[in-house]
Amino acid sequence: MRHSIQSLAITILLGSSCAFGATPVTLYKSPDCGCCSKYVQYLEQNGFTVNAINENDMDAIKKRYGVSHVASCHTTLVNGYVVEGHVPVGAIQKMLRDKPNIVGISAPGMPQNSPGMGDMKKGTLTIYAVPKDGKEPQVFSVE
Repeated sequence: MRHSIQSLAITILLGSSCAFGATPVTLYKSPDCGCCSKYVQYLEQNGFTVNAINENDMDAIKKRYGVSHVASCHTTLVNGYVVEGHVPVGAIQKMLRDKPNIVGISAPGMPQNSPGMGDMKKGTLTIYAVPKDGKEPQVFSVE
């Protein structure tokens, strides 16, 4: 009986740790980009498991995932969404929680006040929603 209770407790603990594990993402980046590596570290420090893939033709990646018009230096895939560039985890978590009907979100260019690009300044970084219908991106959040 005692052995059964211990086994049950271990099963419950193992199951709950899997359920609350890190969110997996795939991140495409240029092999020579230092800010991309910093962004990978930032994601890992904030609860994501990152599969970083070095890619020499980032333009093809951005075109494949529909974010060429809001491009930054790296492209991340998470739970069916695209995260383009140095997007703070707060915006990613909001997208994953709210599940909007969009391609994804973007911090176009390489804003200096974004994760991996220097000191973040709260309330100064505009994140854009990338619509599925090819319309112009709309403001998703200000981080």
